[in-house]
Amino acid sequence: MPRGDPAEGGRVNKPETIKKGRKYQQVLSGAREVFMADGFEGASVDTIARSAGVSKATLYSYFPDKRLLFMEVATCECGMQATAAIDSLNMDAPPAEVLRVAGNHMLGFLLSPFGQRVFRICVAETDRFPELGQRFWDSGPGLIERTLDRYFDRAIARGELVVEDKILAAHQFAELCKAQLFPRLVFGLQADFTESERTRVVDSAVEMFMARYGAR
Repeated sequence: MPRGDPAEGGRVNKPETIKKGRKYQQVLSGAREVFMADGFEGASVDTIARSAGVSKATLYSYFPDKRLLFMEVATCECGMQATAAIDSLNMDAPPAEVLRVAGNHMLGFLLSPFGQRVFRICVAETDRFPELGQRFWDSGPGLIERTLDRYFDRAIARGELVVEDKILAAHQFAELCKAQLFPRLVFGLQADFTESERTRVVDSAVEMFMARYGAR
């Protein structure tokens, strides 16, 4: 399609708005399937429309360009994953229990087929679309960061943790949960991970975190 075609991400003089009507979820579902299979560049508007079971005109009416459509797919999915993780946390439970649940959710999403694809696409497209990285961060990692920050406040008040820089501590824990497995995934050394491999990493992350920040 021509460079200026809005649905292919071309530069157009249209406001970047998204309409949420009765076929909004239908369009998102079809787009999710195509983006995950073909990536951002490989996904065509024709294929997305067919997958969603809508006309191109209908797709255009919801999303003025492909970039907005991909950002909405990634944001919604990451938001759902983060919300599920947050809802599973008992903010009154001991730190080791809360961290283990949070760690399993974070690692599970990162290693999932969808998590892998979203991560790769976001990294690949962030230079061209800087707002994409911000949307991904706000709807996923940033939401987890803010939740752990609030939990740390409670645990500190109960005398269970001693943390001076809560945001740094939250990121340290997230990085510990990615140890060994995520680098192997990123560099294509391993694609599938057993439950025992995941448990080993998360349990070790919790143990190290508590050794550093647990109240003595």
